[in-house]
Amino acid sequence: MTAPAVVLTDIEGTTTDIAFVHETLFPLSRRALPEYVDAHWDSDEILAARAVTGRHDAAGLVAELSAWIDADRKEPTLKAIQGKIWRGAFESGRVKSHVYADVPVAFRRWKDRGLRIAVFSSGSVEAQQLLFRHAECGDLTPFLSAFFDTTTGPKRESHSYAAIVRALGTLVATAPAAASSVLFLSDVTAELDAAQAAGLLTKQLLRPGISDDPKSAHAKIRTFDELDF
Repeated sequence: MTAPAVVLTDIEGTTTDIAFVHETLFPLSRRALPEYVDAHWDSDEILAARAVTGRHDAAGLVAELSAWIDADRKEPTLKAIQGKIWRGAFESGRVKSHVYADVPVAFRRWKDRGLRIAVFSSGSVEAQQLLFRHAECGDLTPFLSAFFDTTTGPKRESHSYAAIVRALGTLVATAPAAASSVLFLSDVTAELDAAQAAGLLTKQLLRPGISDDPKSAHAKIRTFDELDF
């Protein structure tokens, strides 16, 4: 395929094993939540969570947020709190993040060829930066030009991708509206459908343990090595 100007990538199930997120990061944030809420009761992120949940007692707020973690709810206020909790674990060295072996190789190849690389994930921008900065293979943030989370918009709605394309305009040599110069990589059909509706190019990742979706019309790859640019 012709090389895009920007590669926009999902994280969970695309650059990173879903198991790392659900079996390491989520339980870590759930265990730390009561202490974090008590210690940061008047912080911006806890005030936002209190407003969204309507819970104004610590025990009730912890119970609500814990249920959201268990349900993998894509709520920006929860994701902001998780990012704050994970910072301590990453920066202390207690946790190193997983990325597939082909990811750093592809990032270096794409950057050497003049492509920009951006991230769109339901995790907060802070959490995204921490994950790539503290990867098992080393710091990958020098390869990344931009980060987007669901404060931009839901991942399954096309207007979110249109907003990202506009924001990427400063990184792309073509006009800001040139969605066809952006390639979105994800394992989730609904996300890819939304990106395609906004005019982006798409490829679907079938990482180990991810079942092929027979209803998906997107071209499928198993590793970034299969992208021929």
